Amino acid sequence: MRILIRGAGVVGLALAHELAGAGHAVAVADPAGEAGGGASRHAGGMLAPWCEGETAPAEVVSLGQEAIGWWESALPGHVTRRGTLVVAPARDGAELRRFAARTEGHSLLDGAGIAALEPDLAGRFSGGLFFAGEAHLDPRAALAALAEKLAGAGVPLVFGAEASALAGPSGGKGFDAVVDCTGASAIGTQTTLRPVRGEMLVLETRDIALLRPVRLLHPRIPLYVVPRGNGRFMVGATMIESGDDGPISARSAMELLNAAYALHPAFGEARVLETGTGLRPAYADNMPRLLRDGDTFSLNGFYRHGFLLAPAMARRAAREIGDRT
Repeated sequence: MRILIRGAGVVGLALAHELAGAGHAVAVADPAGEAGGGASRHAGGMLAPWCEGETAPAEVVSLGQEAIGWWESALPGHVTRRGTLVVAPARDGAELRRFAARTEGHSLLDGAGIAALEPDLAGRFSGGLFFAGEAHLDPRAALAALAEKLAGAGVPLVFGAEASALAGPSGGKGFDAVVDCTGASAIGTQTTLRPVRGEMLVLETRDIALLRPVRLLHPRIPLYVVPRGNGRFMVGATMIESGDDGPISARSAMELLNAAYALHPAFGEARVLETGTGLRPAYADNMPRLLRDGDTFSLNGFYRHGFLLAPAMARRAAREIGDRT
C-alpha cells in the first residue's frame, strides 16, 4: 500500500516507522520546516507510565509500558534508563502519600535514599518515591534521529510548500490511504478535539546535576525537571484548558521558576535559555484514538502522552490501516 502521513511530529513519525517496517510505501508531509516542529519539540520526553497513573486512565499505564522498549529498539542509545524520582516538601507530605496510593511500581525512600540517587538533593527532602522502571529521552534529538532513520530507509519526508499541497484537504491523490497525524492543527476539523496548552522553560546551571527526571509535588502546580545534559534542564508542568498558542504567561513562568527554586536554590541563579508553549490535542477522556472515514484515517488526541503512547498506538494503527482491505 502507498500511504501518506500528514504531520511529522512524534505520532506521525512513529506511525511511519511502523508502516514502513511492515513493508508499506510511506511518505510523510508537514508544512513545518522540520520534523517535530509542533508541540512535540516542547515535550518532556519522560517515559514514565507508572507516574502517569496518578491521574491518567489505567490504559495509559498499560500501553505506556511498551514505550521504553520501542524507543530503545528504534533509536539505540537515545533512551536513558535511570527511573523517576518523586519528592515533596515536608509541608506537602500528604501529596506524596496520595501520589503513592494512586500509583504502582515505586519504592519508598527516606532522605538518605534520595541522597544516594541524587547527591545534589541531599538534605532537602525527607521522603520520596523512586520509580526504577521508568526512563527518559531528549525529544528533539529523538525526533531528528527518527526522521533521519526514515529518510535513510527510503521514506520521503516533505516539508514546506510542497508538503502543504500534499497535506491539504485536496492532497493525497495517488495514495491508497491518508492518515492525519497533525495534532493541534486538526482541532478545527474535529469538533470533539480540544486544545490543552502546555508551557515549559529550559534552564542552564552548572551548580546542580541531576541524573534522572525529578517530579516535585505541589497541591496546585506540580513540577517536573528533566536533565538534558551539559547543565541544561527542561522544566514543565502546566496544563491549561486554552487554545491560546501565544508566549508563556508571566504567571506560569513565575510558578515554574518558583517551583524549580523550591527543588533546589541553585535554579534561582540559572540562565533561562528558552521558553516555549504548545497546544496538545485531547478528546474528552484524554485518550488517543484512531478514526476512519473511508480511506482517510486520523490518529490524534494524545493529550500530554505523545512520546509515551505513540509507540503502542502506532503499532495498533499500522495493523488496522494495513488490514483495512
